[in-house]
Order: sequence, then structure tokens, then C-alpha cells
Amino acid sequence: MALIDHFFARAVKRGDLTVLHADGTRRNFGEPDAALKPVTLRLAPGAASAIMRDPSLGAAEAFMDGRLTIEQGDILDLLMLMTSNNRWEDATAALEPKPLARLANAVKHRIGRYNMARRSQRNVAHHYDLSRRLYDLFLDADRQYSCAYFTDPANSLERAQADKKAHIAAKLAIEPGMKVLDIGCGWGGMALYLHEKTGAEVLGVTLSEEQLKVARERAEVLGVSDKVRFELIDYRAVQGQFDRIVSVGMFEHVGTPQFRTFFRKCRELLTPEGVMLLHTIGRAGAPGVTDAFTLKYIFPGGYIPALSEIARGYEGLRMFPTDIEVLRLHYAYTLKAWYDRTVAAHDEIVALYDERFFRMWTFYLAGSYVAFVNGGLVNYQLQFSRSRTALPITRDYMAEAEQALRMPEGQVQRHFG
Repeated sequence: MALIDHFFARAVKRGDLTVLHADGTRRNFGEPDAALKPVTLRLAPGAASAIMRDPSLGAAEAFMDGRLTIEQGDILDLLMLMTSNNRWEDATAALEPKPLARLANAVKHRIGRYNMARRSQRNVAHHYDLSRRLYDLFLDADRQYSCAYFTDPANSLERAQADKKAHIAAKLAIEPGMKVLDIGCGWGGMALYLHEKTGAEVLGVTLSEEQLKVARERAEVLGVSDKVRFELIDYRAVQGQFDRIVSVGMFEHVGTPQFRTFFRKCRELLTPEGVMLLHTIGRAGAPGVTDAFTLKYIFPGGYIPALSEIARGYEGLRMFPTDIEVLRLHYAYTLKAWYDRTVAAHDEIVALYDERFFRMWTFYLAGSYVAFVNGGLVNYQLQFSRSRTALPITRDYMAEAEQALRMPEGQVQRHFG
């Protein structure tokens, strides 16, 4: 039996996995399970050894290069089968890389997390300055590239993203005449929404030139450029005072050595009665390292923090943590919608880039999905205030404001033309 067969025998107990080896041998692993689709994969020469060295990166690169092909099922089915047998809460280690690979990954992680200003823009451009057409193909109409909020798992992606904006806006408790800062504003959807719903003046900052261009175009088309401004600037260079700060899906790019800098700067920018809402992917458990595939191909310099690491960032800065919410499966539902739309757009994405890019992108989305379904990832929404009296003392105001902000699905507004 090949060495990788011992790995599959340990890793797959539930579900039906068939492996076709390069030498023509065929092996079956696991037992059929109605909850898991059967998967058949074929390994070309060299694929098995790459997977053994580092299951995540090795499998990803073999899949991207066509050395691992799936003849029954797809990449999502394969990753679901593997991770369902190795769930985070079960504390198994069959999918962990070898010690040498873990050491190399840890070194790369520690180097990458020193996300100083001169490197931040390059890291952001690596991912967010891809073709705007790519994002049009799999995101919702408002191009929200972060976890949606599913009041019902059956809701459409558009409905869930509109509800996400309402959920966050309600927590911000924005009043007429306030000034709002959106750190990591993306393509401008949240900033435009907050102005539309509350009348607040909003400044959105980003390090992506492509996102800046689109956000400014949108504000111009809507005739609100004087009230919703967008700038290409690092958050560390922002000046002024703001009644509210919101940051959605940006904190994962800050880097743990900069957490203190981030929170100190936010406190400096908030008025004495100011309120802040931070929305970030987080680890349900202890601190860790970014996997090698994500660092190399998707988010260089990125890191998903543990709640303890976030807490160390704001401890001692005399900001009140006024609310903490954990969203467990919402990003899984979001990612499944993105994955399905990406698969449906195969031909267009291959025309934009190539087949290898398409396989990389589907591996990224499928891997992210299973990390929320079977892995240790969640989303955190943390609310802070400099004042102990700026917000009501119960959470009732959030639910009331959120209900008022929601609209029927047929009325979900689209800011893109």
C-alpha cells in the first residue's frame, strides 16, 4: 500500500472516496454516508508526495496544475468529505502538514504578519485589483465581498447582503449630521448605504486602486460625491474626528503586530461619544498561522485572528467593548453562493484568466466554505465606544433599528448600473 493510502485510510472513515493512482491501482476508503457525496480522484505522478508533505498546499497545487483530477464529484465534494472526517471540534490531526512543513509555514506567517504600510498596498492589490468583471460574476449586485447575514438560510445572496448592511447600521446607531469613517470600504457599498439610510457624511478609505475607482464612480452616478467621499489612503494616515467608525472584512489584513496600532488609531479618530463596529473573520479557538495556500495565492500578509488576539489589541486603551456577536454559519452560506456562481461562470472566468486560475479560485472558495462548516472559523462583530453612556444599556435598540432598515427582497436596492 502506498504511503498516501495510509493517510487516506486514517483521514476518511465516513463517506466514499476512490483514489486512482498513477500506476493504475485503485483504492477505496471509508463507508458510504448519505450526507456526503461519493468522490473519485485521479493522482498523476508526483501528486501523492506533494499532498503528503502538506495536505492543503499540496492538494491545492496538484488540483490547480491538473495533477489531481476529480472524476466523480467536484473539489467542494472532496473537501467536504475530507473535512467532515476531521472536524475542528473533534480535534483530529490527520490533515495537518508534516512537522517540517509546519515550521516553514510558521516562519512565512511570522514574516508576513508584519504588515507595515509600505507592504499593505501591495498585499491588497494582489487580491482586490483583479478584474472587476470577475467580482461581478460571483458577488451580489452591490458587490459586498464579506460575510452576509442570513435571517433565513434559504434567503438569496442579495437579500442576505442587504440584511448584513442593516444589521451593521443598526448597531452603529447613527444619528442625523454624524460623520462616519469606513475603513477598508471596498467598492463603496456600505458607505453609500449608510448615507442613503441615515444621511450621514461618510469617508471611505481603501488601498485598492480598482476599488477606489469603482466606489467614486458609484458616488458620482448617485449624485452624492459631496457627502460620500472615497480616498486611497492607509487608515494610519487618516486625520480628523468621526462620530462612527465601521470596518468590514479589513481587519484580516492588519497583521497581529499592528492590532495595537489599529485600535489606538481608531480611538484617536473617534469623538468622545464615538462608536465603532468591527466585522472580521475570526478563529473560534486559539491563535494559529495562515495556511500556506492562502498566503501564497490568495491573501499575502493576511491572518485570521483569535478573539484573544483581538482583545489584546484594545486592552488598556480605555474603549468599552459594548457588544460582541459571533456569527457561526453565515459565512458558510455566503461562500456556498459565491462558489455556485463561480462554477456557473466557468467559461467567462477562463476567458478572463485561464483554467488554472479558475481551479485556484474554486479551491479557495470551497476551502473557505468547509472551514466554516467543519473547521474552526467564525465571524465576529465587535462594537466599541469611548463612552459608557453613548449607547442604550440593552440591545433592544439594535433589533428595532434593524427591522426598520430591512426591506422586502424585491426592493433590495442596487447601486451598480
